[in-house]
Amino acid sequence: MSAETVARTSRDRSWWGWGWADAQPDDAECVALGALVPGTLARPLPLPEVADLHIGRPAAEAPRSLGHLVTYDPEERASHAMGKAYRDVARALRGRPGRIPDLVARPARDQDVADLLEWAGERRVAVVPYGGGSSVVGGVEYRGDAHRAVLSLDLTAMDRVLEIDDDSRAARIQAGVLGPALEDRLRPHGLTLRHFPQSFEFSTLGGWLATRAGGHYATGRTHIDDFTQSLHVVTPAGTSTSWRLPASGAGPSPDRLFLGSEGTLGVITEAWMRVQERPRHKASASVSFTDFQAALLAVRALARSDLAPANCRLLDAGEAALSGASRDGHAVLVLGFESSTGPVADRLSQALELARAHGGRADADGQDRGGPADGAVGAWRSAFLRMPYLRDGLARMGAVTETFETATTWDRLPALIDAVRTEVGAAAHKATGHPAIVNCRLTHVYPDGAAPYFTVISGGRPGDEVAVWDDLKAVAGEVLHRHRATVTHHHAVGRDHRPHYDLQRPEPFARALRAVKRTLDPGGILNPGVLLDG
Repeated sequence: MSAETVARTSRDRSWWGWGWADAQPDDAECVALGALVPGTLARPLPLPEVADLHIGRPAAEAPRSLGHLVTYDPEERASHAMGKAYRDVARALRGRPGRIPDLVARPARDQDVADLLEWAGERRVAVVPYGGGSSVVGGVEYRGDAHRAVLSLDLTAMDRVLEIDDDSRAARIQAGVLGPALEDRLRPHGLTLRHFPQSFEFSTLGGWLATRAGGHYATGRTHIDDFTQSLHVVTPAGTSTSWRLPASGAGPSPDRLFLGSEGTLGVITEAWMRVQERPRHKASASVSFTDFQAALLAVRALARSDLAPANCRLLDAGEAALSGASRDGHAVLVLGFESSTGPVADRLSQALELARAHGGRADADGQDRGGPADGAVGAWRSAFLRMPYLRDGLARMGAVTETFETATTWDRLPALIDAVRTEVGAAAHKATGHPAIVNCRLTHVYPDGAAPYFTVISGGRPGDEVAVWDDLKAVAGEVLHRHRATVTHHHAVGRDHRPHYDLQRPEPFARALRAVKRTLDPGGILNPGVLLDG
């Protein structure tokens, strides 16, 4: 184990908020954040304590044969009760986290998973698969009372790289490995999965697979699907293992059945993943635009070129100011290129020339320095990693903050962005009586469309923050549906996006999915309420 990994594991995760407990904003920083948003509290809400939740006795206990796998510790149960959405943080701060799991299990092998599922099925215990717990869509909590007890199935003890195939450049990896540990295990071989979602530090391979997570690449291989060679899945009806193949036309893909299934069809325990050599050449730059519409055209041209930037993120003026990438009211395009085989400076130069042709001004670059450029690029990266912690600080000040992402085609994109800014902003103002900040950035771009990511910040309604958030989520979902934009591009469906996911999917597919659920999970114990009714 590397020194870096030891340092990480010696720190405590926050049970109620994002990331490391010692990285949360202190009271003074919370007050400073609150001063930026009209209508916040005079002082921050106190940090919540597990003892204040008065967690009761578990409604079910595992048999002695499984006792070595489970814990009933109140803090463990509280930390597995929900994910890390604003809704979750606000509930924890108010002492209302929802249904607390009765027990937490950490299986070490496939047979442990199968045995736990068998026991849960016999006792009608709901099983919620759990990786890093970073879900922002209600994907790792139980809602309702149809099951006598709830088991949180934590996969993080299954965290090894089991095998590496150098000939095929692939690795067989257990699903519970967290992002940093996975990279630590691949690094001695000169390899990387090169999948870096914002939650990278606190999410697992299994979580990425189960939610079809989007990662580092802004073009090309944007989703975990693109790196998946085969899956091994334990279900109540048996184990499914797909063949390792570079490609196949043999009917519907069995892997596609479980990618994005969010733990409701089976438990992904390992996967063969396509890995690659670590990049040695990097170049990055920022480009500013006075006209956001012109910037959209520049990004579309880049997506349709063969330049394939690894990073191609467009920040509107508000998002650029929030991240410190720009203070002059300009939109900022953050560009990055990387390669394991040769210099990328020429591709960056071509991209900058294309951006200039659409009215952009190149501000800085770090051609082949092996890392991101200073200035706007560095500021954006720092803000990107720090933003979830700042959201928690704003939550302690009673502010309502929401982020949601989508994807749509280029012809619908401008109208969608305008509608979200106008309608969600108006809904926040109506709900709270305070003006709202509504920012937009593009996180992933394709030849036929893009994935905009929205940030909404407003003063709240003290004690009623979750209701305000629910209202904003409903308005946002309606806007996305009306513009035929997906309810999620990479955050998954969970429970929070269910109403609009149900409207988006074709009904024949919904019937087929229900039939698959009945076949693979006849007792209905796996993550009830995700994708399908419990």
